[in-house]
This record gives sequence, C-alpha cells and structure tokens, in this order.
Amino acid sequence: MMLSEVTPVPQAALPVAEFKDHLRLGTGFADDGSQNALAESYLRAALAAIEGRIGKALIARDFLLELNGWRWPDSQAFPLAPVSVVGSVTVKDRDGLAALIDPTRYRLERDAHRPKIVASGALLPGIPVGGTVEVVFTAGFGPAWPDVPVDLAQAVFLLAAQYHETRHEAGAGQAMPFGVMALIERWRTVRVLGGGAA
Repeated sequence: MMLSEVTPVPQAALPVAEFKDHLRLGTGFADDGSQNALAESYLRAALAAIEGRIGKALIARDFLLELNGWRWPDSQAFPLAPVSVVGSVTVKDRDGLAALIDPTRYRLERDAHRPKIVASGALLPGIPVGGTVEVVFTAGFGPAWPDVPVDLAQAVFLLAAQYHETRHEAGAGQAMPFGVMALIERWRTVRVLGGGAA
C-alpha cells in the first residue's frame, strides 16, 4: 500500500496570521515576510505530525491510494478519515494498461475513523496478477481552517509553537507535548489487526 498527496494543503488555508498572533510576534519593523514563511513551515510540520498520529486529514485535499490487492474482496478501508468523495478507481495490469472503473460498481461507506470503499455488488473490481489499483479520494474536515475541530486546531498551534520555540535547540521537540496529546487523544484511531475488524 502506498498513500500520497495529490494536492498539498493550500497556502491560503493555513492560519498564518492567527498563528503569529498566537506566538505574539511583533509587527512592523521592516517586515520582509520571512516570519510568514517560518510560521507556515511550522504549521505544515505540526499539521503533518498530528495527521500522522491520528490518521485524519485536517484540511480537505486529494490523495492517491495504490494497492496490489484489496484487503477484503468486497471492501477496503481507507488509511485516512474523514473521506468525503471517492474520485476515481483505476485498475492497471502488470504492463501499466489502465482501466477506469465505473463508479456504479462501488460506493463510499462513511465513518469517523475507518471509512471504506465498498462493492455495490458482491465484489470490488478484480486486480490482475502483478497489477495494481489506484483510488483517488478526498479526505479532510473541510477546505478551510474554520472547518477543523477546535481541539485539533489548538493542538496544531501548540505543536507549531513548540517547533518555533525550540528551533535553535539540537534534538529538541522530539516528543509530542502532553497538552497536544491530550487534545488529540479522542481522535486517535485504534488499529486492531491492521484494521481488520474496524
């Protein structure tokens, strides 16, 4: 299984100004925009760390899931939540010849933690020996920062602030702070047998 971002988090969706206010950074003083770039990099790093820890995409964007085989013959859990749209399912043979699957053959089963693509009939489309399937889907709470649940938004700010405060310390910031862990705990997905029963 390989998961990759098709579209990154748009710069406009990141709350750079609010984060700078959170840090209480001064304004004026011949602002050359370097603080904005730093704030954006800390926000992106914190966002990635929290998304990785909880298995949720905070800002909605497109992802590509590549598989050598379905987990179950009739369904496949997504590695991220919440999923709002399955954009396409494409089966490729070992030579790379692609076939776009008719969307009537599958549907999205929404779930807060383990959304799935489910066969409309008995089975998901077959994958040739040596072939792959590519699923393009949209995951995230919404396209804008206000769509992110407040506890997760606060966790991103706290973690990004730690990255900012420890930026000059070698080896600092390796563990996630307790306050961040407390905020994200209810969002964590408990994976049993690789999601087999989830």
